[in-house]
Amino acid sequence: MTIPILDTHQHLIDPALGLYSWKNGIPQLAAGSFAYADYLCEIEGTGIDGTVFMETTPDAWSDEAPHVYGLASRPGSLIAGVVANCHPEEKGFERYLDSIQNDKLVGLRRICHVEPDDFSRQARFVENIRRIGDMGLTFDLCFLARQLPIALELAQKCPGVQFILDHCGVPDIAGDAFNPWCDFISGLAAAPNVACKISGVLAYCKPDNATTEAVRPYIEHSIECFGWNRVLWGSDWPVCTLATTLRQWVAASREIVGAASQADQRKFFYENARRIYRLK
Repeated sequence: MTIPILDTHQHLIDPALGLYSWKNGIPQLAAGSFAYADYLCEIEGTGIDGTVFMETTPDAWSDEAPHVYGLASRPGSLIAGVVANCHPEEKGFERYLDSIQNDKLVGLRRICHVEPDDFSRQARFVENIRRIGDMGLTFDLCFLARQLPIALELAQKCPGVQFILDHCGVPDIAGDAFNPWCDFISGLAAAPNVACKISGVLAYCKPDNATTEAVRPYIEHSIECFGWNRVLWGSDWPVCTLATTLRQWVAASREIVGAASQADQRKFFYENARRIYRLK
């Protein structure tokens, strides 16, 4: 029996909304439509039967939110939860949190790897991340491999927050930089309030070597460090299409964890996502 998948990292880039200027520098994404209907076509036959939507607009969540919340509220919608964009470094963060409340809201994310290394060390940033935890919401960590010790600092300063590390910490697979990424992952896994999302890694391979075997050591090390109770699966669609297809990523993931017990595979593909993101 095929184990169902709850996709914890699904983006949307709907040209009709006009919100995604960042994609214009990525030809593979700029020319296409990656709306909810397109996603539903992509996942046919993969076993994906639920998703967590991941914010896609760095500065326009107020415009994206009504669209995404509307999709999530449709009868039969696969969107079980929504992770919103946020700016914890700014004043008025409490008012912002109040303004985005919704039954489908399960967490927030701020992309830190495009900011200076000390960005997440700001006192206001740390204080506001703690507020996220107080509200029972998660925070997705989006850091580069070299910044993982900084991500660990944030997790240690905010023990009441459930963090999810995106994309295995963005290892430089194309550059064969297993070290020091592997040590940084081991250190971060020592923080009990951090989980690891196995997502996006094929996009970090050399264009001609986006294969199962290229990513296997990184995935296996992440699972070994975090254990089967703190790993989640994500597609990172449509960004994953830069290197492969969503179907190929699903197949590679199932192959890599195929020797694990059915119970552990269910945790990885489905159960951990429901528990960690507190999905209803």
